[in-house]
Amino acid sequence: MIKNIIKLLRVSHWVKNSFVFVPMIFAKYLMETGHLLTVTKAAIAFSLVSSVVYIVNDIIDIPRDRLHPVKRNRPLASGALSISPAIMLAVVLGIVTTLVLVTLPWHFAIVLAGYVIINLLYSLKLKQIVIVDIICISTGFMLRVIGGAVVIDVHISKWLILTTLFISLFLAAMKRRSELVKSVDNSTRKVLADYSVGFIDQITTISAAGVIICYALYSVADRTVELFHSENIVFTTIFVVFGIFRYMHLGVNKREGENTIEVLIRDIPMIINIMMYIIAVVLIIYL
Repeated sequence: MIKNIIKLLRVSHWVKNSFVFVPMIFAKYLMETGHLLTVTKAAIAFSLVSSVVYIVNDIIDIPRDRLHPVKRNRPLASGALSISPAIMLAVVLGIVTTLVLVTLPWHFAIVLAGYVIINLLYSLKLKQIVIVDIICISTGFMLRVIGGAVVIDVHISKWLILTTLFISLFLAAMKRRSELVKSVDNSTRKVLADYSVGFIDQITTISAAGVIICYALYSVADRTVELFHSENIVFTTIFVVFGIFRYMHLGVNKREGENTIEVLIRDIPMIINIMMYIIAVVLIIYL
């Protein structure tokens, strides 16, 4: 039962909410205990509410998930959990999220509400509309970053927001590509019929270029250099380039990418690259 609940809540996907910490890190507040506690609560709120969205999505997608070779093993699709307990769990998570929000600025609640509304619309209809579906996925990542800035009232570079936009578009496009390549008749996700591998590859290439260019421009921007009192942040661009190219390799040559989190936590070179990037950023910004 516990294992099925964890699968239903997509606990492993909570790592996506680490994007909430991005504004705090780049605003040089990582060592501020008060800000760290506030952003951690914001990440918890995003994690809880994202699990609610996953539950709603799984309830809606039960018929289609049962036709999917992997998704049919999800708790609701497989019958390991029934709909009633899932709804009760979603209600409990919603209540706990509300209790957390009471301790945070009301501006953050607006951002979180926007995240919920977009994702619910995505589950109900928008995921069936070509291009709009990947825009919705990318918006979720952007709202995490914006929420992280709003909750502690710090300025975030527009270049950093654009970087987040393009990296989320990139990941969403790679996800669709993987689904398209593995799909036989598009019965599990109808929107795939409106995509082609060539079209997806163009979106992926444009998004990948956007990530690298926007991050590079952020690293050399006058405000960035002035804030960090260093021009060395530009050297971290190499980790971004490697990460993008490595993910493209896994998605195109290894046909992975349908589950972003699994790709990131199972690929050793990717793990090492992420760790080196984090260490480099912390050393440059704080030491």
